[in-house]
Amino acid sequence: MNILDIIAKKRDKQALNREEIHYFIKNYVDGVVKDYQASALCMAIYLNGMNAEETSILTDEMMRSGKIIDFSDIPGLKVDKHSTGGVGDKVSLILGPMIVSCGAKLVKMSGRGLGHTGGTLDKMESIPGLRIDLSLEEVKQEIKDIGISIVGQNSELDPADKKLYALRDVTATVASIPLIASSVMSKKLASGSDCILLDVKYGSGAFMKTIESAELLARTMVEIGKKLNKDVKAEVTNMDQPLGKAVGNALEIKEVIETLHGRGPKELFELCLESGTIMLQQAKVFNDPEKARAALIESVNSGKAFEKFVEFVKYQGGDISYVLHPEKLPLANNLINIYSPKSGYVKSLDALAIGIGSMRLGGGRETIDQKIDMAAGIYLNKKIGDYVEKGEVLCTLHTNKDNVDEIIENVSNAYIITEEKFEYKPERIFIS
Repeated sequence: MNILDIIAKKRDKQALNREEIHYFIKNYVDGVVKDYQASALCMAIYLNGMNAEETSILTDEMMRSGKIIDFSDIPGLKVDKHSTGGVGDKVSLILGPMIVSCGAKLVKMSGRGLGHTGGTLDKMESIPGLRIDLSLEEVKQEIKDIGISIVGQNSELDPADKKLYALRDVTATVASIPLIASSVMSKKLASGSDCILLDVKYGSGAFMKTIESAELLARTMVEIGKKLNKDVKAEVTNMDQPLGKAVGNALEIKEVIETLHGRGPKELFELCLESGTIMLQQAKVFNDPEKARAALIESVNSGKAFEKFVEFVKYQGGDISYVLHPEKLPLANNLINIYSPKSGYVKSLDALAIGIGSMRLGGGRETIDQKIDMAAGIYLNKKIGDYVEKGEVLCTLHTNKDNVDEIIENVSNAYIITEEKFEYKPERIFIS
């Protein structure tokens, strides 16, 4: 058996068996299979797909490529939440402290930005000193001590996904249902959580452009969970416009802090409440969804959720003065306002254009080794459904770059303004 035969088989639209998938994963992790060969196979999978059995086997082999964490000696069910990626999606950093302050335990292995979408780890690193590279022993102790841990993938945990995750980002093979499903589920199943809530995004700013493809991905991952005896549920939510008002690492941390103080954007907080209600029921903290929702609201109103966020940042080595005084977080030298060309209502706000704009301002990476400017990003003053006067500020670009005329034009074109007032109610689906 050799990798060329495996690539050719998938290129020719044939199903791979366990032996072939095992060979690929093991030898890619060991360095025998090279990045260019793995890229070819990923592209073949992207173009020709995988059946349910192949996807399940790929997930299992990736999960077993490293250690599998065992948290069974820690009382209570451990929950995890994962988003397939969006623009302005900082939910985990808000939701985690909320549900933990209500009595749940959260363990989350997060990733960095993929293409136009931001990564939780990159956002966390806006806070000086905050460690994302804890050992498995440190993660376990953190769960015991404060009930929450959000870290990067340890080299011992699912090393196959760590390599493939970075490779897919720079080979245009991100938006593949088998590759996304196996990446998410192998990482989640190896990380020791008992219950998993998946937030599968659809729309212009998501990797799944239609609600149908997002639902297919969600059902694929829920079925993988069932086969491996895990409580996995999924939400399918819209990403036609960015989530919240802030896009960019330090800007989003500021919005996390605002939301934990009860001053965040309404739709961002509502998503946290809906997801948190499900997770508290999964963790068996509440049976009644109304009581779970009320507890989440109280966690914010009482300040307990913010206190838990501060405790989490401090535990992982972060300088909490930046959390207590968010004005200390980095601010870009150039703040560029984009003004509305006419009066009316925002009919659409292209999340993809905003995400790409933020990335090119310095807030994301186009190559694996590219350094991120934590201060760069876009703040949205107006979103879909909002009324705007001619000359009013639609959004503000934050950058330390000088020549950004093309970015300004592209972000300006992300807004479509109409004279007609309308109600914006994107469709969402729950899968269990």
